[in-house]
This record gives sequence, C-alpha cells and structure tokens, in this order.
Amino acid sequence: MQRSARYCGSMSPLTETTAFVFGLVALGYVSGWTGLLKSSIGDALTAFAVSVAVPILLFRTIIEADFSGAAPLTLWACYFFAVAVAWVTAQVLTSKAFGRDARASVVGGVSGSFSNLVLLGLPLIQGIFGREGLEVLSLIVAVHLPIMMAASIALFEWANRGSAEASPGVAVIIRDFLYKLVANPLIVGILAALVWRLVGLEMPALGQRFVDTFANLAGPVALFAMGLSLRRMGISGNVKAGLALSSVKLFVMPAAALGAAWVLDLSPLVAMVAVTAASLPTGVNPYLIATRFGTGQALASNVMTLSTAAAAASTLFWLAVAQRLFA
Repeated sequence: MQRSARYCGSMSPLTETTAFVFGLVALGYVSGWTGLLKSSIGDALTAFAVSVAVPILLFRTIIEADFSGAAPLTLWACYFFAVAVAWVTAQVLTSKAFGRDARASVVGGVSGSFSNLVLLGLPLIQGIFGREGLEVLSLIVAVHLPIMMAASIALFEWANRGSAEASPGVAVIIRDFLYKLVANPLIVGILAALVWRLVGLEMPALGQRFVDTFANLAGPVALFAMGLSLRRMGISGNVKAGLALSSVKLFVMPAAALGAAWVLDLSPLVAMVAVTAASLPTGVNPYLIATRFGTGQALASNVMTLSTAAAAASTLFWLAVAQRLFA
C-alpha cells in the first residue's frame, strides 16, 4: 500500500482531480447550453465512448491487472449491500411518499442505486487512485450491469402481476436480456480480456499502441459527452421526487457502503474505491430502463441530472470521509 500513502497525504490533489473530472462534464454541458455543439454530437460521442473507447480501457485494465491479492466476493458484498439499501429506500420512498405506482417505483429504486460507474467512475477512480484503483473498480463494473439489469427485469415482472397491460412473457424478456447483455460492448471488452488472460497471449507492440490510444481517449471523451447529454436530458415533472431520490443516491448509498466496508474490514484501497463508486451520481441506464418499460422517464431523467449537478461536492465529501477512515 505504498501508493496509498502518496495519494492520501494531501487533500489538494484530491480536490484538483475531482474538480477536473466534473469540470469536463461542465464543459460538455456548457457547450450544449450555448449552442456551440448540438445534442446529437453528444449522442455520437457517448456512443463512441461506450462502444469503443471504454471497452478498450476495460480490456487493457483487465489484461494488465494483478488480481492476486483481490477479494472480489467481499468487494461485491460491500458494494451490492449498499445498492440494496439504496434501492429499497428509493423504491419505498417513490411509492409511499410520492404516490407512484409499482412500476414507476421500480424506476425510482433503480434510479436511486445505479451509479455512473462507466462514463464518470472510470476516469474519476483512475485520476485519484491510479491503475490499482481502476483494477478494483473493474471488478465491480464486470458484474454491475448484468446484476442491475436482471434485478430491474425481475422487479418489473413482479410489479406487472395482475396488470391488464400485456407482457411479452418471462422467456422472451430473459432471451432479450441475454442477447443485449452478450452484445453489449462493455461486456464484450470484459469477456475478451478474460479470454486473453486465460490463453496467455502477449500484446504485440503495434496492437499495444492502438489499445493505448483508444484507452487514453476514454476518460476525457466520456466525461465531455456526458455533460453534453445532460443538457438534452434536462429536468421535468416532479422535481421534489428527483431531489429526494438524488439524496438517497448521493448520501444513503455511500453511507451504507462505508459501513459495510468497515464491517467487512476491506483493505484501504478497496474500501475507498467501493465508497467512491457508491457515491457517484446516477447514470443514464435507469432512464433507458424506464424508456424500455414505458414509465418513469421524467423521474429517471431528473435524478440523473440533479444528482450529477450535486455530485462534485458530495463525492468529494465521501472521498474525504473514506480517506480519513481507511487511509
């Protein structure tokens, strides 16, 4: 843990890195707000980041990672305990406090617990904790999307019980889920890296240059594209519900991760990455899930926009708390 002493010794680098990462998001937003760039460019940049640059970044991270000292089960237990706490809190809050139906409440639950681990988390964790932190986060990213999507589908099916609304059936939904999962570029990048490690191939010099070029683009492009996309998403509908669920995402979830990391006695680096990942704002996937099931789109959009706007301060707060407790 020699690296830990280097990045935990001063708040100045921490504050600067956080400001830089969220500053790139802000620049993307301002570019859209001023009309300098059209929102369609944000969609194109996001597609490039998610489909090309970020999968290659994950591929490079996993094939070069040293997982010999990793304890993925305790890391997953810590992180997904926090997910469960935030999801249940947000779903009950959406139903009881804001009177939404069962299906919209599922959207509320996933919106309050789905961290933006890819577009925001990867560059932030890499900037603060370096390659070792990125390796830890990649263990969460590898299982995050499948687990969150599967949970969303199961809960939507449960919410549709007895509903007059036609359902395509469990078998069709599972088949569609598995197809989209296998075709997802992030999953492809992760699986390709695992196969590469298993076979024991060496990366040729020319191939390494291509990989490094795209991987190094992932962070800046993803952050700028995210800000540009936020301008298009905007805020609409019930703002109070969006604020309440954003509070769950930014405070309840990282607090649960912090407690779990303490109880499970995670190593300092792993604990700090887990808490930071839990403190990240809501990503775009809850909105896509809401669109897929035809309910709660405005709610998911509000939570994504509001939580991202507040996350620069709240994530820095949780980073400082985790640093104080675990470093």
